[in-house]
Amino acid sequence: MNYTYDEVIEYVEQEEVRFIRLAFCDPMGRQKNVAITPNELRRAFEDGISLDASAVPGFADEARSDLFLFPIPSTLTPLPWRSVQGKVVRMFCELRWPDGTPFELDSRAVLLRAVAAARAKNLSVDFGSEMEFYLFQRDEKGQPTKIPLDQAGYMDTSPEDRGENVRREICLTLMEMDIVPESSHHEEGPGQNEIDFRYSDAVTAADHAVNFINVVKAVAVQNGLCADFSPKPLPEASGNGLHINLSLRSTDGLDLTDAFLAGILAHMREITVFLNPCRESYQRLGRKKAPKYISWSRENRSPLIRIPAARGQFKRMEVRSPDPTANPYLAFALLIYAGLDGIQNKLPLQPATDLNLFTASPEEVAGLDVLPASLEEAAACARESKFVASVLPEGFLAALDA
Repeated sequence: MNYTYDEVIEYVEQEEVRFIRLAFCDPMGRQKNVAITPNELRRAFEDGISLDASAVPGFADEARSDLFLFPIPSTLTPLPWRSVQGKVVRMFCELRWPDGTPFELDSRAVLLRAVAAARAKNLSVDFGSEMEFYLFQRDEKGQPTKIPLDQAGYMDTSPEDRGENVRREICLTLMEMDIVPESSHHEEGPGQNEIDFRYSDAVTAADHAVNFINVVKAVAVQNGLCADFSPKPLPEASGNGLHINLSLRSTDGLDLTDAFLAGILAHMREITVFLNPCRESYQRLGRKKAPKYISWSRENRSPLIRIPAARGQFKRMEVRSPDPTANPYLAFALLIYAGLDGIQNKLPLQPATDLNLFTASPEEVAGLDVLPASLEEAAACARESKFVASVLPEGFLAALDA
């Protein structure tokens, strides 16, 4: 539900909300928040709530450290895992400098600008996420271990799949927050799970992705478990991916899919550091269904991008390289901008790669470009990119070192 300012005030009063969490993300997508009480809500809407930007990695230094959070009413959502006798809600926020100007490293605002850029081209881009995570046991002191909850495999059922009830609880919690999961199942790795979402507009989809990680971690704790979204939790098992599905709709009735896809492929090396932002990310790529080569195909799961066998409103492209450590606002924004660049410059789409790239010979893959092999290589590609410099504020590159 898209609440207005007045409706939020009314909701907080009628539902006897005790705390309001004002949420935002740092440049790399880690969610932060500050909690206020209802008597501070009007001040938050009108004047903002201050924070020390120098204490947030990548934001600012001590010389210019005051920032203000302004809650966005339409993002109000309850946190149903909190105590009923003290209801808690959360809103995402705009970040502004003291003089009211937007904060350059507000990644949600970056995505809003990308959506506006697409709209100016009479194009809308919807997103759907497929996010994987591991469930690990805790030791007798409650500390996380690397012992998987089970030894089940892809789409196994109980009793082998011991995460079934946890996934169900996660999905029910999401639905209480008006986030509708599409499907859930056990993944290939021991203790590995996946929950997928129906597509929605870019900003809503990114909000849902950020909320999803918090919900999964909270429900895991309630069940005496630890949820791990890192790209490669177990060295010999499948890594965690964040498969991003994109659907294009042109109000001009044009089919721009090929040019949009060509733009993503053309800029993939330059934007990879934002899709795979940690050192561990590069231990996942190139093995166990995670792509290495910058290519595309229909149905084939070994290239970077596949076009699934779907029809009508479910027709989409799936980007398979990102992992859950990515900032979804930046990831979605960069994919939109890359696609728009492909349309603007009428980039031709390279031929489909219709072979299994995990078993292909060196001769068969000789002409294909590859994803960066390390975090350092990916960061260097971004720093040297005129494209990245044209669509992202400079501070995001500096934040890579924070």
